[in-house]
Amino acid sequence: MKSFGLFALIFGFTVLTQAQTRLVQGDNLQEVSLELALSKVQPGSVVVVGENHGFKNHQSQQLQVMQALRNRGLKVAVGMEFFYFPNQAQLDDYRAGLVAEADFLKAINWGSPSFDFYRDQVLFPLATEGAKTIALNAPSSLTRKISKGGLASLSAEDRDLLPPKFQLGNSLYKERFMNAMGNHFPNPSVAENYFAAQSTWDDTMAWSATEYLKAYNNQVMVIVVGEFHSQYGGGLPDRIKARAEFPVLTISQFNTDGLTEQEVIQEISPALKYGPRADFIWTGPAQ
Repeated sequence: MKSFGLFALIFGFTVLTQAQTRLVQGDNLQEVSLELALSKVQPGSVVVVGENHGFKNHQSQQLQVMQALRNRGLKVAVGMEFFYFPNQAQLDDYRAGLVAEADFLKAINWGSPSFDFYRDQVLFPLATEGAKTIALNAPSSLTRKISKGGLASLSAEDRDLLPPKFQLGNSLYKERFMNAMGNHFPNPSVAENYFAAQSTWDDTMAWSATEYLKAYNNQVMVIVVGEFHSQYGGGLPDRIKARAEFPVLTISQFNTDGLTEQEVIQEISPALKYGPRADFIWTGPAQ
């Protein structure tokens, strides 16, 4: 159920939905410029950009965020959900031009979507500024094991791959996760295991990002991640804030393709229980 003021928001958003894309404030759906949205971002901040995977215009918008920050004189590091932290050395070698792209992707077992959607983000940080692209995520072998057998199934070696002081996501995040998964789980224990795996992704990415910024607090980190990980401040943003006192700004890239104007409003309006979907929401049909 969405918050009060929905009908006022519908009226105010009518003009906006007629265009291809619009960036709006998450709390009131008022249109803003990208420069204004990013105006308070300072060194030592995290900008989390939630996406639908594999859309060219989402890639373009992510690069616009990075470039707008660079235009303000900020040093921009990039954190990627799609790389596992044990592969950081291979990622560094690729960015340094020491290995061919095809060999790099083979070495890390890249799957889908096409790397074409993420190459420019990966290459965006300037080595001359000391900025890097960071492999944020937990290895898929670990999360697969958790989703099948839960945290109790992990060996001592597996547990070494968990971030220090690992915690599950908060109760509201868990509620949204269970609601989103619907009836896909055969029993409650399986559901708990999958949420533990989801939480492992979130907390590992938060740990990787905050450890980097602790060492390079003169930079801003832009994180590219699946949108559910960042919606309503749960998941990744929540775990970042729990691990370090870095300001976090969230941008939701929302695909309006196939939705009516009223359906878009319903989806992006603040929720009574969870609050705004993000600090800022970038709406438009994704291609």
